Amino acid sequence: MSLPATAAGALAAIFIMALVTYLTRAGGVFVMSRVPIGPRVERFINAMAGSVLVAVITPMAVQGDWGARLALVATLGMMLATQKALAAIAAGIVTAALWRLWL
Repeated sequence: MSLPATAAGALAAIFIMALVTYLTRAGGVFVMSRVPIGPRVERFINAMAGSVLVAVITPMAVQGDWGARLALVATLGMMLATQKALAAIAAGIVTAALWRLWL
């Protein structure tokens, strides 16, 4: 499928992506509403969240620049120190921004 490089094509692409995103999320809610959440399913969901996080972070740590690596370290340190995700994310963003500003 090919969309024209016009404003209408861009709007069509945005609409299609929004629809796919909605259907993916609604499908997950629909499926999980039919699965009884016992201890085994809960352990699976918790493990899956961690594995997705590792899958996203590992390429950035391996292939990223030093700004990305320092941002990961700052995020980890802040999360361990404060247990607040927003503070950890902010520390990572600020670290990467400052590193890239100075280099």
